[in-house]
Amino acid sequence: MGCVGLKNPEKKKIKREEKQNKRKVGSGIRRRWFKSILSLMAAIVVLVGVAFSVANGIYTYSTMRSSLEAEANTTAAFLRSYQYLDYDECYATCMLLAQNYANRDRLELQFVGSDGEIHASSYGPFAGENVVTDDISQAVSEKNSVYFVGRDPATGERIMSVSIPMIYVDGSIVGVLRFVTSTKNADRMIIVGMLFAIGVAVGVLLLVYLSNRVYFRSILIPVAQITETAKRIAAGSYGVQIEKKYDDEIGELADTINDMSNKISQSERMQSEFVSSVSHELRTPLTAITGWGETLLEGDMDAEETKRGIGIILREAKRLTSMVEELLEFTRIQNGRFTLSVRQCDLRADFEDMIYMYGSRLRQEGITLIYEDSDDDIPEISCDPERMRQVFLNILDNAAKHGGEGKRITASMRLEGNFVVTQIRDFGPGIPVEELPHVKMKFYKGSSKARGSGIGLAVCDQIVQLHGGTLTLENAEGGGTLVTVSLPVTQ
Repeated sequence: MGCVGLKNPEKKKIKREEKQNKRKVGSGIRRRWFKSILSLMAAIVVLVGVAFSVANGIYTYSTMRSSLEAEANTTAAFLRSYQYLDYDECYATCMLLAQNYANRDRLELQFVGSDGEIHASSYGPFAGENVVTDDISQAVSEKNSVYFVGRDPATGERIMSVSIPMIYVDGSIVGVLRFVTSTKNADRMIIVGMLFAIGVAVGVLLLVYLSNRVYFRSILIPVAQITETAKRIAAGSYGVQIEKKYDDEIGELADTINDMSNKISQSERMQSEFVSSVSHELRTPLTAITGWGETLLEGDMDAEETKRGIGIILREAKRLTSMVEELLEFTRIQNGRFTLSVRQCDLRADFEDMIYMYGSRLRQEGITLIYEDSDDDIPEISCDPERMRQVFLNILDNAAKHGGEGKRITASMRLEGNFVVTQIRDFGPGIPVEELPHVKMKFYKGSSKARGSGIGLAVCDQIVQLHGGTLTLENAEGGGTLVTVSLPVTQ
């Protein structure tokens, strides 16, 4: 990602573009994250906070009511243990109890008449004052304890009360024993709980935001770097590499782009070498044709030399024709316009005829072609015989060019299960181990100095694959290269 050799304005421009790319990548991902994850987290936190606040309020009021009812029931049970002769005796007992009530700091004990008038209170005399809430009348009418929570109209204060009717032995109502307390402390506790819940919610959201911000930075910066490198590759800087910092999906992406960059660079290099090689291959026969053509035009040659010159022109023209046809076939394969003319044929007979004809040509070059016959009953198969002949001739031609110094080539065909297996081996130096995975790649010539375009094997491999078969190359034991072509008997 460096800028070595660039002038300062160019360095600043590249850095500015990198920052812009980081902002673009970051803003898009952050926006989606805010809309999805953070909004969902906020909704969950709010719901949990509301649920906690409601549960806290219910629990606080429930505890307060239980305490108040327990106190009221205990006091009512104590008063009912006496058999009062009249109202005055009952009133005197209630007055005494109110005056000496121990929990007056948090509760008010009231003795209220059936008409709602307060006759006695632990807070002092309340002569003539009335209870204006409806819990007294409800307790009298239902002859049962009544719970009330709400705002006292007289004072405006929120209160909680429990009213228990005092009943004579004959069933008549003496009055109502009422316990009253302010909900101010309880409400304060509920508000404090709500504020605590809000604080926790804000803290959780802040923690989530900050942690995810750090997390996103660990993603966005490498992604921005990968984006910038990908743009450089797209602009033609093939072979540039991304520094791998993480062994995770980001690291895997960096490895993938690095591999892509290497392959593109390798492909570009091979295409450049291919153009150079083809140019050389075309120039050689064209030079020979042009030279001999000019010589023949001069007319200063005897019949033997003229015949020789015409022969060279024909041979080089055939070479050009073969190269052009090879290039055209490769182009058709690349464009998906390559087709096969499939029919049932005796591949073994065609192969043996080709071995016989090609063997006589190789003998002129001092190379012996040996056909290793087998007793296998090889059936006719569905294939394009012309294309398969092209494949076998190309393999034999490569064996002669690259392994001819071994002066020997062997060929065989046999039946293995549902496949017809053809093997051609030379006894030359073989293929360097590091080049074996690439020899079938288009434009690849490796370290070989032999003439050729580097696409012959790529075309052969495509033809064999279109037949549903496989073409493999390996170094044979004892030296040389072994090429194996496997074709299915039925398709």
